[in-house]
Amino acid sequence: MIYNSPLVRDCYFLLMRVIDFEIKEKDNNRQIRDFLRDFGVSASLLARLKRTENGITLNGEFVKSIDKIHAGDHLSISIESKGKMPPPLANNNVKKVFGDEDILVLNKPPMMPVHESRNHQGDTLANAASCYMESNTAFRAVYRLDRDTSGLVLIAKNELAACKLAGRIKKDYYAVCKGILTGSGTIDLPIKRMSDSIIKRTVSDDGEKAVTHWQAVKNNGENTLLKINLETGKTHQIRVHFSHIGFPLLGDSMYGGDCEKISRQALHCKTIYFNHPISGKPTVIDSDFPKDFKGLI
Repeated sequence: MIYNSPLVRDCYFLLMRVIDFEIKEKDNNRQIRDFLRDFGVSASLLARLKRTENGITLNGEFVKSIDKIHAGDHLSISIESKGKMPPPLANNNVKKVFGDEDILVLNKPPMMPVHESRNHQGDTLANAASCYMESNTAFRAVYRLDRDTSGLVLIAKNELAACKLAGRIKKDYYAVCKGILTGSGTIDLPIKRMSDSIIKRTVSDDGEKAVTHWQAVKNNGENTLLKINLETGKTHQIRVHFSHIGFPLLGDSMYGGDCEKISRQALHCKTIYFNHPISGKPTVIDSDFPKDFKGLI
């Protein structure tokens, strides 16, 4: 259930995300917990709201989740900002594409991991996000891109936004493959991890279902620019699928790609589509191709 209007005010107050709802006739006499659960509040978040001082208020007064709402009431929830961002990225050049009280969209450059790890401290997208977010907010990337893949990454600024966005983002990927493809098609081939590697994947009958939809955009007689949408999201799915059918991505040395013109896989998450987690407004965010991607076709 999405409530487009009116959400009377959306603001931060004392490191809280406060969200107000004006109750409509169709929700008259419902229990608060049922209303909030339908909106997308998880059971765990609802439990925390109950334990938070003024976590749930009705017409300015503290209430219990079993209390009922009536048409014309103003219900509010206050979500605590809990967590700790990593140190901010030094000399940050990661572009902020969009941001508001609930979400942040960054255009990740190639060769940058999304999360910190033992081998990557201070040089990740999480560190870049720290330049744009409160220090006491957890880093919640709604999805991740491979280190070498460039493009848009959507970050939730609070638990409710993360819960409502998970698995609900449509992404347009663009890739350049070796060889000429025309028209469009679907690759429906299962993928599993190779037994002798902790990273590399392969097509295998005993793998997990993986479905990739593609459309040829243009070619230069040698390589093809593809628009790609994923029905599933397996590790290395695009790279493995196109390598398996004989059209590896340029720059993808792991799966047989030609690295003469680009030193990393030619794969970019260009456009994302989603409904805003609070307003429900359909949202489209687009990005430009990075420099190393341009000119391949």
